[in-house]
Amino acid sequence: MQILTYNLNGIRAALKNGLISWLSTTPADILCFQEVKATPDVVDLSGFEALGYELVGWHSAEKKGYSGVAIFSKIKADFVQAGCSIPAYDREGRVLRADFGDITILNCYFPSGTSGEIRQSVKMTFLEDFFVWANELRKERPNLIICGDYNIAHTEIDIHDPVRNKKSSGFLPEERAWMTKWFGNGFTDAFRFKNPGLREYSWWTYRAGARANNKGWRIDYISVADTIQDRIVASRQYNDAVHSDHCPVWLEIQ
Repeated sequence: MQILTYNLNGIRAALKNGLISWLSTTPADILCFQEVKATPDVVDLSGFEALGYELVGWHSAEKKGYSGVAIFSKIKADFVQAGCSIPAYDREGRVLRADFGDITILNCYFPSGTSGEIRQSVKMTFLEDFFVWANELRKERPNLIICGDYNIAHTEIDIHDPVRNKKSSGFLPEERAWMTKWFGNGFTDAFRFKNPGLREYSWWTYRAGARANNKGWRIDYISVADTIQDRIVASRQYNDAVHSDHCPVWLEIQ
């Protein structure tokens, strides 16, 4: 099974930028998209259908043109659920669950704190609430894979300029501490597990030629429950995919 996670920064824009053509040459059984910024009724899904993908689930934000997550798959899902039963986050379309056999995939778009103190506070509360919720779910469904845009660069190797960004949202000590706690409590960073010393990024600002100069952040992750860590075959990023300000991350798992 190959899973691909991708913050599209608008699915309609990504489609205009050649997403379907790129997917036609990219091996992936399950597609997890974040920031779709639309409802499915206003998006042409025929390209996905032509490639053999079925729309498994779509969780939109109440606010139009904001947030939202979606899952497409060539494998039939056994169970699908939108949200995490916390209204403040579910209104923003941040979590979508799909079960495939013994594996449960959570497609997540974590809040950003870059707009100021209020949203940073929301982000930190979300992190604590999500930690509790995911670990409760793990009691029922131990083989969790949690993929998406976490909006946090975990360590210094995951960001192009750790010194000047030490007070930037997305690289704050308390955010990085949460990631350390997360990966120290039953989850594995699949990309880092298979590529311990590799310096690659998954997001670049549109400003000042950041992507051309590879001044990026690795903020998109696939977390794999330690119960199935031994089933990880490979995990990398498609740095050449340019449909968004992010790039896709993929996982191959037995």
